[in-house]
Amino acid sequence: MLNTDWPSVKKIYEEGLATGNASFQTTAPDWNEWNESHVNSCRLVALENEAILGWAALTAVSGRCVYAGVGEVSVYIAQQSRGIGIGKILLQSLIDESEKNNFWTLQSGIFPENKPSIRIHEELGFRLIGSRQKIGKMNGVWRDTLLFERRSPKIGID
Repeated sequence: MLNTDWPSVKKIYEEGLATGNASFQTTAPDWNEWNESHVNSCRLVALENEAILGWAALTAVSGRCVYAGVGEVSVYIAQQSRGIGIGKILLQSLIDESEKNNFWTLQSGIFPENKPSIRIHEELGFRLIGSRQKIGKMNGVWRDTLLFERRSPKIGID
């Protein structure tokens, strides 16, 4: 992902937010805020004929050095590209890229209603480690999230 990809990435982000089942965020941030909050090394876009179909990136879960290898997953797919496997390809590519950059644990907080996201996470080795009930309000309604985790079989095994 390049900074010049941001207009397309932001549009896809906003399409995901509009579903109500992608994030507690209600609006996409500007480029500077997004750039500062995401890991530089693990930012991907899916391209077809130079059009961005989706994106994936990691956010550090903590600034503490002991958690340097733990990342929070974001995967967003353009509305017209959903349901054709782009999400799974991006998530697998993000896993591969994360291991090249010494991430030993990836985690995802997913709304229970987001069945496609749950399915691809499980297919790619994420396991459900718990649910967080009424963890946050969205439009005045308490929402639950499911917490998924994937430990790398290559990084952090010693």
